[in-house]
Amino acid sequence: MTEIENRDLLKAEYLHLQGVIEAFDGRALTIKAWSITFSLTSIGAAYAANAWPILIVAALSSLMFWTIEGFWKTFQYAHYDRAGKLEKYFVGEGDEPVPMQIAASWYVQWKKGGIRRLVRIMMWPHVALPHIFVLLTATALLVLHIGDQLTVAP
Repeated sequence: MTEIENRDLLKAEYLHLQGVIEAFDGRALTIKAWSITFSLTSIGAAYAANAWPILIVAALSSLMFWTIEGFWKTFQYAHYDRAGKLEKYFVGEGDEPVPMQIAASWYVQWKKGGIRRLVRIMMWPHVALPHIFVLLTATALLVLHIGDQLTVAP
C-alpha cells in the first residue's frame, strides 16, 4: 500500500470516527428523553393514583437510565484514543498508525476503564442530569410519604 493510500484510509477512518462519536451524543439525548418521560410520568402517576410504591419504580427506572447512559458514554469514550492518535498523526506528531483499526482500538480502550470509569463518567454533570434529579426527587417523596405514614396515629 502506498503512503497516499494509507493516508487516505486514515483520513476516512478519522472522519468515520468523528461521525460515530457525534452519533453517540444524539443517542444519549434519546436516553435522557426516555428517562424523563418515564420517570416523571411515574411520579405523576404515583400522586394521581395515590399509589406510592410507584415512586420506587420511578427512582429505579431513573437509576437504570442513568446507568445505561453511563455505559453509552463509556462506549463513546473508548473511541477517543484512536481519534486522538489519528489527529496527532495528521499534525505531524507520532508514528503513522495502521489503518482500519477502529474495533481493535475500541475494545482495548473500553476494557481498560472497567467499573471505575463507568462510575466516574456517571458523575459527570452532563451525564448525571436529569437522572439524578429524578432519582433524588422520587426517593425524597417516598421517604416523606413513609415518614408521614409512620407519624400518623392509628
